[in-house]
Amino acid sequence: MLMQRNAVWLPWLAIFASVLFLGLGTSWAKHSLFPAVGAQGTTAVRVGFSALILLLLCRPWRWPLSAADRRAALLYGAALGLMNLSFYMALRTLPFGVAVAIEFSGPLAVAVWASRRPLDFVWVLLAVAGLGLLLPLGHAVSSLDPVGVLWAVLAAVCWASYILFGKRIGHLPVAHSVSLGLAMAALVVLPVGVVHAGSALLSPSVLLVGLGVAAVSSALPISLEMVALKRLPPQAFGIMLSMEPAVAAVLALLLLDEQLSAVQWLAIGLIVLASMGSALTASMATLVKEKSRSRADALQADFSAK
Repeated sequence: MLMQRNAVWLPWLAIFASVLFLGLGTSWAKHSLFPAVGAQGTTAVRVGFSALILLLLCRPWRWPLSAADRRAALLYGAALGLMNLSFYMALRTLPFGVAVAIEFSGPLAVAVWASRRPLDFVWVLLAVAGLGLLLPLGHAVSSLDPVGVLWAVLAAVCWASYILFGKRIGHLPVAHSVSLGLAMAALVVLPVGVVHAGSALLSPSVLLVGLGVAAVSSALPISLEMVALKRLPPQAFGIMLSMEPAVAAVLALLLLDEQLSAVQWLAIGLIVLASMGSALTASMATLVKEKSRSRADALQADFSAK
């Protein structure tokens, strides 16, 4: 009985740990690497080491790729690299939790766009309300840097593109697609980091911290997500992943002393609620379709028996 309970809770704990490690790694990067090599150098070190770790672990060269899969993998990796670069550029002037909340509008937009359910308009309104409270459109939120917001919005667009391109290689093993994607992402961001930070990237302290950040914010979360995805439906996975903006805001408060206003906390809460609601209604719709299909199959079998 105890083993069964542990098996039930394992995927949920894996997702929570994934979100937690991702937040810890990003907070560590902002605190320790930004002063030394800037956002561009931080992105290069993190993505470069992440790609190296996964290439060594997954060895994607063992599987051949078709020409179509190679093109899709290149686009997927380029979107991943630009997403990381844009997000770290946003972190230069935006609080961690705010940047994640804005970035989260990308996957939320993809989820809602793919749906035609009336209830999804409620989640759109919640997300728009949250973004409206965050974006520097009025005097109450004028403390947010407009350039930082634009970088976060670009990260959201890249995240949406990353999801769409990822679906094109969804038939490949996860380890294969992710390791190839990160390798391509590294090719995109490494030149930018080298131009910006130069020889500072080769500092032993930067390399050591960069390796740690890559392990904590990429290798561990991806491994934990793979454990969860094998045991949970995608919609349940999406609901748990929706915690990321809130977890990021709490970690930034505890580790980086980034204070948010009550309005900003409310905005993050609305975006989290919109993401969770979108994933939940998608889960319910999938369940209804499966039940309808099962009922139709049963009726067809009964008819055939008669």
